[in-house]
Amino acid sequence: MTNSNTLRFLIVDKMHPSLTSMLEGIGVNANHQPDISRVQIIEQLPAYDGLVIRSKTFVDKELLASATNLKFICRAGAGIDNLDVAYIESKGIKIINAPEGNRNALAEHTVGLLFSLLNNIVKADKEVRGLIWDRESNRGHEIVNKTVGIIGYGHMGSAFVDKMKNFGCRILVYDKYKSGFAAKGFEEVSLEELFINTDILSLHVPLTEETGSYVDNDFIKNFKKPIWLINTSRGEVVNTSALIEQIENGRIIGAALDVLENEKLNNFTDQQKSNFEYLSNSDKIILTPHIAGWSYESYVLINKVLIGKLSRELS
Repeated sequence: MTNSNTLRFLIVDKMHPSLTSMLEGIGVNANHQPDISRVQIIEQLPAYDGLVIRSKTFVDKELLASATNLKFICRAGAGIDNLDVAYIESKGIKIINAPEGNRNALAEHTVGLLFSLLNNIVKADKEVRGLIWDRESNRGHEIVNKTVGIIGYGHMGSAFVDKMKNFGCRILVYDKYKSGFAAKGFEEVSLEELFINTDILSLHVPLTEETGSYVDNDFIKNFKKPIWLINTSRGEVVNTSALIEQIENGRIIGAALDVLENEKLNNFTDQQKSNFEYLSNSDKIILTPHIAGWSYESYVLINKVLIGKLSRELS
């Protein structure tokens, strides 16, 4: 049991203001510094027992070198790809994240992207605003009787499955590391079965060494039918150059991307700049700025999940 009354937490990202009062409610002294720099974090962290972070910086050996009192790292979100998990765990520091907090928001956004993609909503909106009234080229596709293939059945994938069950489509789910999870309304399948039957592919995997550029040319060529692609996981999971090539040759009908390989838009390589120009000018692409899971409701719920988990650790 840890005496929470002695704990001090440093919050280094912009968070919903409820977080500070929630921490104080369980006896934790909270210092919220949303504009703090990496250098300042390194300087101040030795005085703290906990770090609360969203995506301010990478939490690695350098950042933690002098943080001898650190007991907890709380990631305000689902992914922990900005944490050096192996090193953190080797130091006996507990990692707490909150995928339960934004799973519903992400699932709803993914559904929105799916229907926008199939029904040309973004393209049609732009055209009407430009005084173009073109019904035929914006004729949509119905989800009924189509097959939605989902890769990843964690918090996000399972939430998306729940949203899709009532739309009259067939739902196939593949997860390399899970089995026996099939239930009413969807099927657990092999990757090979997914390749054969999928019309719409939705990605819900974490970013790891294994999933970086997971969706490349070779991967896409395995699908037996042209597909629509939705990525609300991590941008690096999809090789953008391969995506463009497969759109050009018709293997991918269209794509909705909430994430990019490089989300620092002013820091593109020449290749990334060329790829982005293609994506932004294509009527077959929908782009959103990593906002799946980024709702007003999830902003608060993430805090509640973190505090609940931390409170149990302290009891």
